[in-house]
Amino acid sequence: MLSRRHQPVPSVEWSEADVRFMRRALEVAEIGRGRVSPNPLVGCVLVQDGVIIAEGWHDHLGGLHAEQMAIHDAEQKGHSPNGSTAYITLEPCNHFGRTPPCTQALMWAGVRKAIVAHYDPNPTVRGKGVQVLEDAGIEVKTGLLEAEAAHQMREFLYWCEHRRPIVTVKLAVDKHGSVDDRSQSAGRFTSEGCLDAVHQLRKECDGIIVGVETIIRDDPSLNIRRVPAERQPLRIVIDPNGRIPKEAQVLTDGGETMVLSDDFSNLPALLNRLGDMEIQRVMVEGGPVTIMHFLDAGLVDEFYLVQADVEHQTPYPSGIDSQTITAAGLSLNQIITWGDESVQLFSRLD
Repeated sequence: MLSRRHQPVPSVEWSEADVRFMRRALEVAEIGRGRVSPNPLVGCVLVQDGVIIAEGWHDHLGGLHAEQMAIHDAEQKGHSPNGSTAYITLEPCNHFGRTPPCTQALMWAGVRKAIVAHYDPNPTVRGKGVQVLEDAGIEVKTGLLEAEAAHQMREFLYWCEHRRPIVTVKLAVDKHGSVDDRSQSAGRFTSEGCLDAVHQLRKECDGIIVGVETIIRDDPSLNIRRVPAERQPLRIVIDPNGRIPKEAQVLTDGGETMVLSDDFSNLPALLNRLGDMEIQRVMVEGGPVTIMHFLDAGLVDEFYLVQADVEHQTPYPSGIDSQTITAAGLSLNQIITWGDESVQLFSRLD
C-alpha cells in the first residue's frame, strides 16, 4: 500500500451529490491516461446550484491542467465560474511549472469552494495549494473518494514516495507453462484480443524492459500500434555482453531505445536511474530469465500471467507459475480475460 505522509483530515459527512460530482471528476481524469506522465491524472468539475457547468482534465503534457481547462470550458459554454464549487481529484498546484499555478486560476475565476480528493505529495505542493486557497477565503474540504483517487494516480504517488517506477510484468504461457515453441520460428501464440490488451497496457507504461535474448529470438518492436497513442514508451534492453543485432527493430525504427551493458545484479540501480528520468511505470516483457531476476530481487510490483489455450510441440518451460509469483511476495488480485486468454493479476500494491 502507498503510505500517507499527510495529517489525517477530520471526518466529513459527504452528500450523495458530493460523491457523484467527484466520481465524475475521476471519470474525466481518465481521458488523460497514457498522455500526461510524468504528471498525474487529474480531473475537475465545476458545479453551480447543484448542476455541473463545466469539466476539465489534464489532457497532455504541457497542456492546461484540469482546473484551468474546466474554467475555460465554463467560459466557452457561457457560464460564469464565479461562486461555483470545484471538485478536484488532486490538490491544486501553487507553483509555476509548464503552466501557471492552478490556485491562481481558481482564485481568479471566483470559485467559492473547493473539494479535493487527494493531497499532492510532490515536494513543490504538499499542502501549500490548500493553504493558499484557504488564505484567499476559499472554503476547502479534502478526502472525498481519496482511496479511489490514489488508485487512479498510483504511479505518480508511488514515484513521489519511492523515486522509482512501478514494475509490471507480463508473461504469456501455453497450457503447460511454456513461453515458446522451439519447433517453429518465433511468433505470438495468443489471440488478437489479448494483443490489443497488451498494447493498452504498454500505453499505460513509460518504459518496456527486455533482455537481449528476447531481441535475438523475436526481434520485437516493443511499441504501441493497436491502440491510439500520442507517445511511445522507452525501450530498455539489458545486454551485458553486447550481443544485440545492429539490424534489430528497436535500433532501426526511429524510436527511443536504451541499451544497457549492466548485468542483472544492478536492477535496483537501473530502477533508481529510471526514476531519476521521471519514469513512473515500466513493463518487463522479457523472457523467463529476465523476469526471474526481477522476481528474485523482490522488485516486481504486479504480474500479469497470461494463460493461452494452446500446446507447444517443442516447449520452452518458463519455470514461472502462480506459486513462484506468490513466493516473491505478490498476491492474486483478480482473474480477468484478454481476448481468448485467462489472465491472473498478482499485485503487492493494493
